[in-house]
Amino acid sequence: LDEFIENLASSKDKGVKNLTLKEQDMISLCQMTKHVVMSQSVLLELEGPLKVCGDTHGQFRDLLRLFDLCGKPDTTNFLFLGDYVDRGKQSLEVISLLFGYKVKYPTTFFLLRGNHECQAITRIYGFFDECKRRFNVKLWKCFLDVFNCLPVAAVIENQIFCCHGGISPDNLEDLKQRIRSIPRPTDVPEDGILCDLLWADPLNPETGFAPNERGVSYVFSPEIVDRFLSRFGLDLMVRAHQVVEDGYEFFANRSFVTIFSAPNYCGEFDNAGGIFCLSRTVSYKPDTNEEEIDLEGSFQILYPETRKRSSARRSNSILRK
Repeated sequence: LDEFIENLASSKDKGVKNLTLKEQDMISLCQMTKHVVMSQSVLLELEGPLKVCGDTHGQFRDLLRLFDLCGKPDTTNFLFLGDYVDRGKQSLEVISLLFGYKVKYPTTFFLLRGNHECQAITRIYGFFDECKRRFNVKLWKCFLDVFNCLPVAAVIENQIFCCHGGISPDNLEDLKQRIRSIPRPTDVPEDGILCDLLWADPLNPETGFAPNERGVSYVFSPEIVDRFLSRFGLDLMVRAHQVVEDGYEFFANRSFVTIFSAPNYCGEFDNAGGIFCLSRTVSYKPDTNEEEIDLEGSFQILYPETRKRSSARRSNSILRK
């Protein structure tokens, strides 16, 4: 496994396009990854510090740049919010490196499911074709088998809710219980809580929920975000799923943020990639010696390579506890 990861992680030095992936290595990797993710909950409960990343969509070179910017998984904790495959040219490299890290660092490296981690979408948007062209359909099915087992949401420090898409009319009651009752393995259904966690979008002037123009799931208003967070005692929701120009974009009075980590997406958008960085410091009250946890959020920005700008860190203190 170490050799497999090293071959991928160091490929920037050798020229990203000259990689040799072996089918049997990837099949074994899928089996190991499935074993690890099935041993963990469909709803992850995590602690900081943590770097949270949005869509990567087969942009392998940018994924390597992301790890150069944020730190490698041996020293940094990561949560990725899905959409690893399709659109970009190197979905196999992206998903193989991420699965490799998941197996090597099972308790500090986490991968949620995105709406592209399913049979119907990968069949149309590139991953099926890439597997078939470079290897065969059997390999695509091996990866699908893992996609059907990935966790679908995470709660960090009981304060931050993370998923790929958004809020469901179905999860305004009994959130954790509803998510934990999602069976695995499962394909993504056309409606219901799992579909909405992967597909729903925020939209401004609407009130409540309305049908989504994507033809799947809903859009929801700031008022829904407020209700959702207060109902479950949360401070912030972090999700991915939509390209945003600066790599991150706030909604609902900064209590909701979209992050997207594929810069210059598809070569068509001049967007930056964003990474949400959660730091955690522990202090003790002098009189009672009671533990106090202070969480602070900031963003790291991965600019498109063509822009030749340094990958600066933009600090936004959005959480104080």
